Amino acid sequence: MGKSYWIYILASQKNGTLYIGITSDLIKRIWQHKENYSKFTKKYDVHRLVYFEKHESSEAAIRKEKLLKFWKRKWKLTLIERFNPNWEDLYYTIISQLDPVIKSQDDEVGSIIVLRVSSWFLKPKPGNAG
Repeated sequence: MGKSYWIYILASQKNGTLYIGITSDLIKRIWQHKENYSKFTKKYDVHRLVYFEKHESSEAAIRKEKLLKFWKRKWKLTLIERFNPNWEDLYYTIISQLDPVIKSQDDEVGSIIVLRVSSWFLKPKPGNAG
């Protein structure tokens, strides 16, 4: 099974400010947005995952991301409405479907911590070898 790539749309609220992005790790990237790692999403309070789609190649995902960014706003809103009519934050839906072994015991909204026993969290920080 190869690597997957994700196109996603974040919103500040229903019909609010939109952010379109691409990632190979959807959960990690949305968590980063929620933690304000992105200046744009922090400035405009864009933290709600309202749309996502999976691609099998980075090239296909990049093409789709560029296409979506070119679309008229009305088309983007229609896409979101068809996929997620209530504009729910789908991040928590994705998290709730993870294997309970990798979820923390704290299930309060806003404090769900996902333990990713891969890449990012286990890498040593620069200057902290080992």
